[in-house]
Amino acid sequence: MSQNLPPAKLIVTPEPSQKIGRLESAKAEIQNAAVKFLWENPFRDMTVGKLMKNTSLGRSAFYYHFSDTNELMATILRSLEAQIMEGASPWLTDDGDPVALLHASLAAEVKACFTGGPILKAVRDAAGTDARLEAAWNGMMDSFDDAVSERIAADQALGLVEEFEPRLVATALNHADATLYIRSFGQKPRRQPGQVLDAVFRVWISTIYGKQWVEHRSSTLYRKQGDNSG
Repeated sequence: MSQNLPPAKLIVTPEPSQKIGRLESAKAEIQNAAVKFLWENPFRDMTVGKLMKNTSLGRSAFYYHFSDTNELMATILRSLEAQIMEGASPWLTDDGDPVALLHASLAAEVKACFTGGPILKAVRDAAGTDARLEAAWNGMMDSFDDAVSERIAADQALGLVEEFEPRLVATALNHADATLYIRSFGQKPRRQPGQVLDAVFRVWISTIYGKQWVEHRSSTLYRKQGDNSG
């Protein structure tokens, strides 16, 4: 993908239900307007007035859903977190070649962060001054650390990964990635996502499974998790 791609696609959709009502549509419109705003402006310049000028709604609609722009950003961050977790599911849960599965999951993560880079930057920058954003950021990172450390420990139990302390390694990998994504995708011009994927894949594979698998993006390793049916 090129750095000249249009800005982020709008990432927020109304919550699924049998019938999407006006309230959910309005909430999604506000969140999408915020994402668009952040591609052109720093978060510190976001006001409710500026934001709502880019919607078909009035100011009262904003305050029906959010108390302020910090609560809005925490909500958007949770949507991005859910996207990243969904993209990571092949490596976190599936049987097969763990190296190939990890590459697929990292590719999905990079794609989500290419879209959501300004969200990461806005929340990380503001976390030091707002307790809700600090909690949202730390909660997201803790959930990533939990998932990665559990997967590493499970692969260690299967004999696929050498012994080391999985939680600290997971934390080091996730926090390094967050910094890289913010620097690469948090503002224009963005780096090409393929370059970023190559970098994070090299680091993750070398650290967890061994550098001999880096160039192939696959391995002769095979993960077959326990069958609990019997």
